[in-house]
Amino acid sequence: MGRRQGNERNERTRREFLATAGGAGGAAALASAGRAGAAARHGGPGRDVAVLGGGVAGLSAAQELAERGYRVTVYERNTALGGKARSMDVPRTARDGRRPLPGEHGFRFFPGFYRNLPDTLRRIPLPDGRHSVHDNLVNATEELFARAGGRPDLRIPFHTLLAPPDLAALLPDALPGTLAGALDTALRLPPGEVLHFTHRVLVHLTSCDQRRYGQWERVPWWDFIDAARMSQDYQRLLGTGVTRNVIATKAEIASTRTVARVFQAFLYNGLGRGDDGEPDRVLNAPTNEAWINPWAAHLRRLGVRFALGAEVEEVVYRDGRVSHIRLRSRELGVPRAASADHYVSAMPVEHARATWGGALRAADPRLARCDRLRTDWMVGVQFYLRTRTPIVHGHVNHVDSPWALTTISQAQFWPGRDFRADYGDGQVADCLSVCVSQWDAPGILYGKPAIACTKQEVIREVWAQLKAGLNDTGRRVLSDDDVHSWFMDPAVTGLGGPSPANREQLLVHPTGTWYDRPPSHTAVPNFFLAGDYVATDMDLATMEGANESARRAVNALLDADGSPAPRCRVWTLYRPPELEPFQRQDEARYRAGRPNVFDVR
Repeated sequence: MGRRQGNERNERTRREFLATAGGAGGAAALASAGRAGAAARHGGPGRDVAVLGGGVAGLSAAQELAERGYRVTVYERNTALGGKARSMDVPRTARDGRRPLPGEHGFRFFPGFYRNLPDTLRRIPLPDGRHSVHDNLVNATEELFARAGGRPDLRIPFHTLLAPPDLAALLPDALPGTLAGALDTALRLPPGEVLHFTHRVLVHLTSCDQRRYGQWERVPWWDFIDAARMSQDYQRLLGTGVTRNVIATKAEIASTRTVARVFQAFLYNGLGRGDDGEPDRVLNAPTNEAWINPWAAHLRRLGVRFALGAEVEEVVYRDGRVSHIRLRSRELGVPRAASADHYVSAMPVEHARATWGGALRAADPRLARCDRLRTDWMVGVQFYLRTRTPIVHGHVNHVDSPWALTTISQAQFWPGRDFRADYGDGQVADCLSVCVSQWDAPGILYGKPAIACTKQEVIREVWAQLKAGLNDTGRRVLSDDDVHSWFMDPAVTGLGGPSPANREQLLVHPTGTWYDRPPSHTAVPNFFLAGDYVATDMDLATMEGANESARRAVNALLDADGSPAPRCRVWTLYRPPELEPFQRQDEARYRAGRPNVFDVR
């Protein structure tokens, strides 16, 4: 493909995304006049919508639709709502009137640059009638980079600056120095490496959208930051540390555009720009107690119906529309088929694409591109400890762990809960929740990747890697005797056998992923897509991306249905106006085939 032809394709991709970016009317501009006119004659509230999937995307879509008068039924293959965001009871752990120990797929955190999801949280009332789920968010104020081999750990304050720098601090002549000073103090890397990294960040910040989508989407983050010729600390902290622990993708293949956008979102959040709150927030109780249960109760009050244990086998396409869905039911009373006026597919991509038959794919060839999207394992393990172990008031990034571990000590953030009094058998005082992000690297105990280990070997290996990063600097943070029990996400099955499986995988972002991500509207007039794999401004497999995609799907449905209801507001990531002149200059350079003016090595 020639350069001009490739640029034209990138422009088309960008235009397709921008057509939906405003939320209100974006999809209608892409619908034919005849179809929109027909929808307007019979559209509006009171019609039936089938939402396929009860995770964050599905529940977000259900709320927006129900608030606009639609009759909504959510079909969820699991027997619980919340998808990967939910917490769950550890079986057979409740004693003497206490609740079961709380387990989870992985811990939740809500960066301050999230805007769409917090808006939804504010509209979910708590039982007291005076507060919302948003009031259950509490700030984590520090992050610890735990390092092995006797090297000192790095404890970094993690909050919005109380006195943001002058606006000029974002300009190219000042930003490298500002950012380099902060990183040098926090990470203690060689000064030359810090300065080099800040200049690479500057290149992306001043790049126009056309360059970001046409060039940086194709370049691995590892190459963009020149990690191969830098120190091991640089590679682990700014290369693999960012990509494996934040987006579960290897730095060697991760899209620069995606990684850099996350970095800049945290940067602007730290400067108090365009944010909803502090950079790191968590819930003040197990996720179901603080969020999912109140959400489900609120949706039921809005009239939403839930069909749990109902797995969608096929979205059936006939005569130019989706006619019905075929179901595999694990619960009595759920029909084998169901129909509605409109359908929102809100399942994870690996499950959604399996329900799209040949006729539906032929009706919208963009669906077939989703077969190229990749998922990977990011799995939670919880260790229940007999003593309170608040390692840091926030998350711990175990940067030297082969399996890219991230942890948080949860009891310190649950002021309304007393572990011993409220959960389990009365002996557990804390929960150390771990995310295991790298399943194909050898461990330190058995020399095997996690995916080749038995479940017991995974648990022993994770514990050993945690101790290697926390117990080798003269402190004894973790003790074997302190472990009461552990829990692993039950979505993982078959470990130690020939066919290990994970029913709850995570979308990853290798280079070029953007080109295969579909918009929320499809060529089928009553079929819409929501989920963190859908093209959104967030562009990351997150709860925020899932929520944003649901808003876009609902707006597209309202447009197709000719509904007079107000459209969902869609927030996009903050863009500082100070950098717009530099981005306009870069657009001219990109069109002329020239590099970014700061891209000098």
